[in-house]
Parts: sequence; C-alpha cells; structure tokens
Amino acid sequence: MMDKEKERPSLRAAALQMVSTPRVADNLATAERLLELAVDSGARLAVLPEYFAIISADAREKVRLRERFGAGPIQDWLARQAARLGLWIVGGTVPLEADVPDRVRNACLVHAPDGRCVARYDKIHLFGLRHGEEVYDEGETIEPGEAVVTVDIEGWTVGLSICYDLRFPELYRAMGLVDLIVLPAAFTWTTGRAHWEVLLRARAIENQCYVLAAAQGGRHEAGRRTWGDSLFVDPWGEVLASLPEGEGVVQGTLRRERLDEVRARLPAWQHRREGSFIRRVYA
Repeated sequence: MMDKEKERPSLRAAALQMVSTPRVADNLATAERLLELAVDSGARLAVLPEYFAIISADAREKVRLRERFGAGPIQDWLARQAARLGLWIVGGTVPLEADVPDRVRNACLVHAPDGRCVARYDKIHLFGLRHGEEVYDEGETIEPGEAVVTVDIEGWTVGLSICYDLRFPELYRAMGLVDLIVLPAAFTWTTGRAHWEVLLRARAIENQCYVLAAAQGGRHEAGRRTWGDSLFVDPWGEVLASLPEGEGVVQGTLRRERLDEVRARLPAWQHRREGSFIRRVYA
C-alpha cells in the first residue's frame, strides 16, 4: 500500500475573505458564493474567516445566536455546503454554548466532504486591546478553550488556530510537526497593519509548514474596520498569494516536495533542544 505522502502529493486550498454584516442570512449567502468560486478553481479545502456568520456592533449578539454543539442553523449550513460541494470546510468560527449562560465558545469546526463535523477547536487566547477609543475585550462574551487540536485532511496534518492565537508561538509548538496551520481571523486594522504579515510568516518559518489565513477585510456596517490581507505562506516564509481588502478568495497549492525540501535544507525540528533550560539572572 502506498503511504499517505505518495498518495497525496498536493492539496489545493483556499482562504475566503469577507466583510461580514450583522445579518446572518446575508453573510451565509456571501460565504456560499465564495465557496463555489473556490471549488470552481479546484480547491479541495476552504477556510472561512472568524465571525463569518455575523459581526455586530453589539458583542452580545453572538451570545444570543449561540448553538448547541452538533445542532443549529450555522452548523447545519456548514454541513450542507461541505456535502453539496464535496469540500473540506474549516468553518471560521461558530458561537457555541459555553459552560456559563452569558458566554460562548468561539469554535472552529471542520466538516468533511460528506458533511460530517470531524474536528472542533475552541479559541484559547482571548483578544483584548486598549488603543485610545478602540477597546476590545473578548473575555466579556467568550469562554476560552483548553485543548490544542490537529486534524488529518487527505493525509495532511492540519493545526487549527484562531486570530489572537497567532501571537502565542507555544500553541503551535504544542501541535507537533504539522503540514499546514489554518487561521480564521478578524484582526483589527490597527493590529493588522502593525503585526499581521510578520506573525504569519514567522509561524510558517519556525514550524516549517504552510500557513493559510482567512481574514475579515474591510469597513463593516457595525463600524469596525478589519485589516484583511488573507495570506497563503509557504514553509520558507514566502507569501504566495494575498488579498489586501474586500471580499474574495486566496488560493494556493500545498506541495509535499516543497515541505520535504525546506525541512531537509534546514532541519530545525531535528535541532530542537526540548526540556528544561537553565535560567541565570545577573543583577
């Protein structure tokens, strides 16, 4: 029997960029159209952005829309689209029930081409920012997750992460050696302009894997401005495709030989020194 690497030498993947509104139905219609564009261009895997189903001026609106895991309009829509298009879908984030009544889990769900939900990652790191009048505190409405999650997609090991997770490299090290990191996001314009691309490229370089980031990108009806710049980055840190702003699809092909080339050229994973390090402090 051929091994997985020989069976799956490449994988066409797409990141969907949106400018979501406060209306779930409108957002799902936009996402459906973009998924169809991705499939028409040969994608077998598509990643939706964080909060793809709703971005509202009222942060508590997602709490009112939260669903029980395994049942609900947004989850049903994801399952239908995956099965209808024969597509792997990383479902951005979906507001799911939390352990407390006034919070949600900001959950990234992966649906297989037969419509089954095969993986769930709950966002661990909750965003907070105070920059003049620009104030965000996800901890007011979101309950953090605890578990690091990877999933096998057609023989490719994929690590799941969400937006603010990008700033915490220890999360990605905990995944082990992965082939692809996906990152649904809604970076603010302020933080995205300063840090978005450099952080995504760093995660690709230090983990020697592909990175596919699906962003919200533009001026939202709710007044928020997101950075956009959805990216496809290769294991050497090269940006292979991007979309600065507005709705659209960023696509690229994961190639097994490129992964092997980078890891053989600079075998950083073999050079890692794990365990406890000695810490010295000098006055």
